Amino acid sequence: MAKYSDIKGFTVQTLSTDTVASQAEGGSWATGGSLNSTGHASAGGSGSYNAALAIGGEGPPSFSPRYIGLTEQYNGSSWSEVNDLNANRAFMGAAGTTTASIASGGNNPGVYPNSALNESWNGSTWTEVNDLNVGNKQFGQAGTATAAFEVGGNNASTSYVSTHEQWDGTNWTESGDINTGRAWGTSFGTTTAAMYAGGRTSSSTPPGVANVESWNGSAWTEVNDLNQARYSTSSSGIQTNGLVFSGYQPPNNLSKTEAFDGTSFTEVGDLGTAVRDAQGANNPSQGISNALSFGGFSTAYSSVTETWTAPSVFSKITEGQLFFNSTTNTFKETIMDVPAGTWASSPSMNEARGARGSFGTAPSNMAFGGYPPGHTENAEVFNGTSWTEVTEMSQPRAERAGMGNSGSSGYALGTVLGSPTKAVENWNGSSWTEVNDLNDNHPTACVAGNVSSGLVIAGEGGNTAVETWDGTNFTETTELNTSRGKAIGFGASATDGLIAGGFSPSSYHKNTELWDGTTWTEVNDMNTFHQSGGSGGTSSGFGLGFGGDEQTPPGATRTANTESWNGTSWTEVNNMGTGRMDLNYGYIGTGSNSMALGGDTPPYVATTETFTANLGNKTISSS
Repeated sequence: MAKYSDIKGFTVQTLSTDTVASQAEGGSWATGGSLNSTGHASAGGSGSYNAALAIGGEGPPSFSPRYIGLTEQYNGSSWSEVNDLNANRAFMGAAGTTTASIASGGNNPGVYPNSALNESWNGSTWTEVNDLNVGNKQFGQAGTATAAFEVGGNNASTSYVSTHEQWDGTNWTESGDINTGRAWGTSFGTTTAAMYAGGRTSSSTPPGVANVESWNGSAWTEVNDLNQARYSTSSSGIQTNGLVFSGYQPPNNLSKTEAFDGTSFTEVGDLGTAVRDAQGANNPSQGISNALSFGGFSTAYSSVTETWTAPSVFSKITEGQLFFNSTTNTFKETIMDVPAGTWASSPSMNEARGARGSFGTAPSNMAFGGYPPGHTENAEVFNGTSWTEVTEMSQPRAERAGMGNSGSSGYALGTVLGSPTKAVENWNGSSWTEVNDLNDNHPTACVAGNVSSGLVIAGEGGNTAVETWDGTNFTETTELNTSRGKAIGFGASATDGLIAGGFSPSSYHKNTELWDGTTWTEVNDMNTFHQSGGSGGTSSGFGLGFGGDEQTPPGATRTANTESWNGTSWTEVNNMGTGRMDLNYGYIGTGSNSMALGGDTPPYVATTETFTANLGNKTISSS
């Protein structure tokens, strides 16, 4: 018999008391001991939440000199002054512990502008060691005194860079650049597994960005964005378990804190004080159970220290994680608590449209085409914060579907100028290109899968045809049991899909069919008609259906109803804020995190809503 750890990848943990569902969800910030100086804005920070260094920084205009070398050490309750840097500076990076750190780069106008200086701390004094290869400031830095990295930054007054250097304890070596050059971002992790989040570019408006990139030891890859675009921000943790907090997005300083679980960011408890140019203790040995924020600028230059604490139960909370309560002799499992999920307003698109195609995730997706008036070739991309119009499709389309699991890569297929078409276009992140056609017309089809393995399912006009996609070609396969168009669909691949609801020429439908790669099987019906509704789901075992036309009479009632699919049946959960039909054609996100785009309320609108569910615990029976 297989062990639980072999199946799930983690062991059953024994606890004497119950736990919260998530470390991040149960965490909060509390005020700690104040710094001795208000001159630690844009300082360097190293160490951990209870043993940290505040290194240099910028003070208020009354300071002389304004840029300081003062170093303070934190013991978990109070700060004490220790020996200064050899060179006064701010906007530097730092890495290490209270007994072994480095402080790199930075700026002191007229003295050390865009400095390459690197100093090493041995627990009592600072010593100059080998410089950075390129003078830099306002970059992200993390790691240890003998294995650190710096990334991004500003090597001239207006030059935001993609530079990445790594420190081996003796020398700095230039390594693979990030994809988007920017300064004022924040880093956490190690030289082989790191993150760089937020920052600003020379062209972004407003200036702060939500971009996040992940380093695997050889290359940087763009991953899911922050929920809050920001710069002058701070962080703590490791690549799979980190926090991003504080920052600035004009005109506001930020208190928002976001937890990263290795895949996406979730907003958690805010700082007590909105602040920018603060610093965190960023030793990669700590995850998100504890963190430290200090200094910066709020309404004035600040000496405030705040500590983050979350229940230390699991090193990482993952759906399916199991623990045993030795007090009550019960098992509990960490699950996605979809019934408790809620809808919230999110940024509006640039154009009010219905029947748009879509694909991607809740924080990163594409919406294209739609009507009225007429059909449009318009395309917009969402980055988690705002919508941006991008290169238009080659043909105007409406009531068409989208297939893909990222806003930077997917396919548009279906109706062109009111007529069914077999033509398919691929979006590669910058332009549209026609690829191999469908074998059959699928007006108002639904889809499942991703860019390399997907399904195109049925459509209007008595259509039961189904086609699989292998990344190059479409191939006809087993047909549906019930013909329908404008249905809800989602799935993980060409061998894992679901279709539900929709309508045929003679009736509306609630029935649901599952695809296993060979056969379509009828399963439990939806509770409500969802003709022209939206959906989210990465697997046929876990998804969401929402909105549409409730058929009372046809087209008269736009529903806000939302239903969750658990692999067996549909359950009604919290409604959208606004009933709407002609939503996104094509699924966005998962059963726990999805978006509703535009549609007909009436009238046609540009507004969007985001559904979010968090982790919860469920008592399970055992034998």
